Amino acid sequence: MATIYLVRHGQASFGKENYDQLSPRGWEQGRILGRWLAGKVEPGAVFGGNLQRHRETVEAITTGYGVSLPDMQVLEGLNEFDHLEVVERLRPEWADKQVMARDLASFPKPAKAFQQAFEKAVARWVSGDYDHEYTETWIDFRQRVGAALDELIELAGGADVIVSTSGGPIAVIAQHLLELSDRKALEMNNVIANTSVSRILYSGPRRSLAVFNNYSHLEAEDPALVTFR
Repeated sequence: MATIYLVRHGQASFGKENYDQLSPRGWEQGRILGRWLAGKVEPGAVFGGNLQRHRETVEAITTGYGVSLPDMQVLEGLNEFDHLEVVERLRPEWADKQVMARDLASFPKPAKAFQQAFEKAVARWVSGDYDHEYTETWIDFRQRVGAALDELIELAGGADVIVSTSGGPIAVIAQHLLELSDRKALEMNNVIANTSVSRILYSGPRRSLAVFNNYSHLEAEDPALVTFR
């Protein structure tokens, strides 16, 4: 059986004007993963969404890997859901980033306060009660990611592949393979670490989740490198 290595992107630049770029720590996480993959994995193809953090994660992995990897093939179905829209439907005032920064700064732990608001916003989106408010519903997102998985397996042609994507797609792929509820999928999404690796074994129509959210490469280097946002 061949293996799909699902990689969550490195830490993005939370709180910066361009969230989509990797932070310095995100670049380091990617390089460490590349060193860990070297000698273990020889991918026949590399896939990713079209987000900057997906592309930069592959660049960082390649640097650590030491030799060139196949050019990343872009599948937009691997993109994350629009987390800004999801949050702003719960907190419309946060469309103004200065207001959001001011509100979060009033908490002792701004990052934790944002995470709590984010989880509430995603639960609202997933509920289906407000589908008319969203450009992409939860069901649409799940169908998009599922179609992208089918497409990359077809393109992979039975080879081992590396996939640079985000927590949301990884969570719904795991949900599908394990036949989990939406609630369990959200719980999984909340614990997926940056540059963690989940492994899917596939052969023809057969697919199974062999490993979920492995970030031992970061723990072995420095536990402080483990991040979830």
